[in-house]
Amino acid sequence: MKKVELFADGSCLKNPGPGGFGTILKYKNKSKELSAGFDNTTNNAMELLGVINGLACLKEPCEVNVVTDSKYVVDGISQWLPKWKANNWKTVDKKDVKNRELWVMLDEQLNRHKVSTFWIKGHNGHPENERCDEMARECASRLKLAKELENSR
Repeated sequence: MKKVELFADGSCLKNPGPGGFGTILKYKNKSKELSAGFDNTTNNAMELLGVINGLACLKEPCEVNVVTDSKYVVDGISQWLPKWKANNWKTVDKKDVKNRELWVMLDEQLNRHKVSTFWIKGHNGHPENERCDEMARECASRLKLAKELENSR
């Protein structure tokens, strides 16, 4: 099984508002960057989409180390997701799980791969995390600018 490193970050200029994600996949000496922007989204949704898109990009099942500054993603994968599924997508407070559709998509990807999660402190000089943050912010900023130009017409 191939061993891949996946770095991901999400950004949202307002929460909710224009947002984006940045993802870096590393395998041996190869690296691939992914990013996209979305209007009227949240930071947590962008954090999830960064990981989902990275995992979905892999053409075969892999052993993946997911590295992110999002405790939401790390805790969701390692602790909450099995409980949510067992409780029919309800939290311990019996409330609907936020971003359920994204968690379902992530769960499908997690079932394809052997995933380990690693939390790192954000904005702390980690090269891949800084690059992912830059890509996510660029996507969100482009969307914001496009919307401002559209509204000024």
